[in-house]
Amino acid sequence: MSVHEQFADDLALYALGALEGGERARLEEHLEECSACRREMETLRGDSALLALSTAGPKPPARARQRLLEAAARERRDIAKVRPAHPWWLPLPWLAAGALALLVVVLSVQNSGLRQQVASLQRDSARYQIELQQAREIVSTLTASDAMQVTLVAAKTPPQPQGKAMYVRDRSSLIFLASNMPQVPPEKTYELWLIPMSGAPIPAGLFKPDAHGSATVINPPLPPNVEAKAFAITVEPEAGSTTPTMPIVMVGAGE
Repeated sequence: MSVHEQFADDLALYALGALEGGERARLEEHLEECSACRREMETLRGDSALLALSTAGPKPPARARQRLLEAAARERRDIAKVRPAHPWWLPLPWLAAGALALLVVVLSVQNSGLRQQVASLQRDSARYQIELQQAREIVSTLTASDAMQVTLVAAKTPPQPQGKAMYVRDRSSLIFLASNMPQVPPEKTYELWLIPMSGAPIPAGLFKPDAHGSATVINPPLPPNVEAKAFAITVEPEAGSTTPTMPIVMVGAGE
């Protein structure tokens, strides 16, 4: 009876002492029942012993050496089929590190963009707050019950051009509105003056009327808490003057 083909490789490994676990147990159980396989195993053991002594004793039969080499070759082929030469998971740490580095770069760029957006929004908010405060001051001056209202008319002529000043002494806030104002010569401008109860006139802003003769002066820089006796207008050089140039073209006192 020939050796069973399914146990041929296991017999060679068993003879070499390399068969373990469940495969060893199944083979030993088969050997108890199969005399053909037992004879083949004994032959392989004898061949193995002869091969081990080949370096110190007589040369073993060529058939024994060839059978053992073929069995070892089959064992290596079987192991190669089961185990890949290069485990697939070896590149994973490098891939993970690369992905993490890319993620850090993307998050850094996004974070920089967000910081720029926040800074831009903060600048816009600060500007809007300033504009809102200025608007509140204008409305407050226009509606203040203690505002001094002065109407200015052309001196010694029919009261066609007009100017209206609204002044709040405690806040040094002044709003001036002019209408029907004649155009000034080139390189000239109108200058508004605050005439205090005592002392020299105080410059209160420069203006040029538009094509309709309208003009405004809103909150020019003024000394604090100056009590106004009157307001006046003169024609001055474009850069303005520190003292009025005569003649005074418009003047008005508190109502």
